[in-house]
Amino acid sequence: MKKETFKIEGNYIELMALLKAIGLAETGGHAKFIVDEGEVLRNGEIELRRRAKLIKGDELEIAGRKINLL
Repeated sequence: MKKETFKIEGNYIELMALLKAIGLAETGGHAKFIVDEGEVLRNGEIELRRRAKLIKGDELEIAGRKINLL
């Protein structure tokens, strides 16, 4: 599994915005599909809220990638 970090500007980033920012989703529609299919784990739990506010310290697992938010 590829491990990486992502620095949040501000207090949080919405899940769909993060998926686009890291290049995993090309469009908002693609980001919705990824979330709706249950492909995102947030801190070990499936995250189905498209606009979930991700904060520093969260750990995501998506498509073989582990992303730590800073």
